Amino acid sequence: MRLVLTIMIASLLSIATVAGTDKPKEAPPETGRWVVIETNKGTIKFALYEKDAPITTKNFIDLAERKFYDGLTFHRVVPGFVVQGGDPNGDGSGQSDKTIKLEVSPKLKHDAAGVVAMARRPDPDSASCQFYITLGPQAFLDMQYAVFGRVTEGLDVVKKIEKGDVMKTVRIIPDPSKAKKPEKGGEPKSK
Repeated sequence: MRLVLTIMIASLLSIATVAGTDKPKEAPPETGRWVVIETNKGTIKFALYEKDAPITTKNFIDLAERKFYDGLTFHRVVPGFVVQGGDPNGDGSGQSDKTIKLEVSPKLKHDAAGVVAMARRPDPDSASCQFYITLGPQAFLDMQYAVFGRVTEGLDVVKKIEKGDVMKTVRIIPDPSKAKKPEKGGEPKSK
């Protein structure tokens, strides 16, 4: 009996050791600049994955800098799934003046609430201006839609969004974690 118990413990330990040697987890995507969306419900901030989704983030940044999104609505809200906006027609049919190629990576996943990705038509290379924010994990969308950011502040606001709520302004800001810190003494020195 003691021998059987010893063998069982040794087997469990070897299984645990082998399970612990799985390949290392992939590093999370690196974040770059942030997006600040002022809505009628509050502020949403999300970090952009500029290195891992350069085509998609450049398209979004260009549109935001042209103030394309200012005043547009969230035209689609599916509880537990997504909130979607960025359509100039306000009904899911509109586009900007260009489309971009589908840009996906195994590193960029719909793994939680707050993932930001581009909406598109059935053609994979038809993303334009519409984007969505997930309200929970949506793994079935991985490798089919271009993830390009993640909400960093205001997920509570995202969860309050209703169809017709307005994006008052959409602005791009530098990554707050990379902002210059004042020198000792509190104030930056002028040259």
